[in-house]
Amino acid sequence: MSILIDTKTRVVVQGMTGKMGQKVTKEMLAEGTVVSCGVTPGKGGQEVEGLPVFDSVAEAKAHDAKLNTSVILVPPLLVMDAAMEAMDAGLELVVIITENVPIKDAARIVAYAAKTDCRVIGPSSTGLIAPGKGKIGPIGSAKEKDMYSPGTIGVISKSGGMCAETSRLLTKEGLGQSTVVGVGGDVIAGTTFADLLPLFEADPETEAIVLFAEIGGAYEEIAAELIKAKIKKPVVAFVSGTFAEKMGKGLALGHAGAIVEEGFGTAKDKKKALKDAGVLVADYHHDIPALVKQALKR
Repeated sequence: MSILIDTKTRVVVQGMTGKMGQKVTKEMLAEGTVVSCGVTPGKGGQEVEGLPVFDSVAEAKAHDAKLNTSVILVPPLLVMDAAMEAMDAGLELVVIITENVPIKDAARIVAYAAKTDCRVIGPSSTGLIAPGKGKIGPIGSAKEKDMYSPGTIGVISKSGGMCAETSRLLTKEGLGQSTVVGVGGDVIAGTTFADLLPLFEADPETEAIVLFAEIGGAYEEIAAELIKAKIKKPVVAFVSGTFAEKMGKGLALGHAGAIVEEGFGTAKDKKKALKDAGVLVADYHHDIPALVKQALKR
């Protein structure tokens, strides 16, 4: 098994006719993902990779009644309408790859998702992958040497690049991944660490969970509370950004959500919260595989 993506996943690509949409469509098909069709308003009737393009998600849903997932690759100011259109069509999962989505739009998307019982990953997500089964978005490939590999370790990261790098470290040590999810690093996230942890906990294929965390916000602290109360599987974490505490105030670093004010959201505080919850926290990113092996032995 895996989380969020399986053999029943059927994807519509919103923005399929764009350069990035075409690229990601080709990549997902190569990975074994069932991509059903695409949507670009005004370009209905075209084809990409032999797949039909429609003017609306409603038309796409009429074409394929089993459609359940959307990946959004449209310009930032069009994301909110695209996401709401997908939710109105009854899709269960919406993965937003687009960066620079206005905060107010992201807030409205998250609120609407709660009303429609839809899970939103992103904005600024790199996507997700279940190695050997399929992927959604431009997260990378299990076919690339030493990157993703099938296994039993769940990985969650705010950073798209660190989804790949963390998985590469694990793969080199013989630790394959069940599912890797890039949640994005924006101020408002459709899905957080705490939202995904119960899914990995319930997944019989996942034996341990790795978190790649960052400074800013409170998502890690909230996850720590959940881990302490409900998560039985071992969790390993790395918190990036320790060096930022030595830098001057007002310096912009990393993702939009990496905001530290008056000591709140520091790496030190996040590490303490996670350690207090029983998480094995790596001092250095490359220490993660050794800690995972240690956790599995327990």
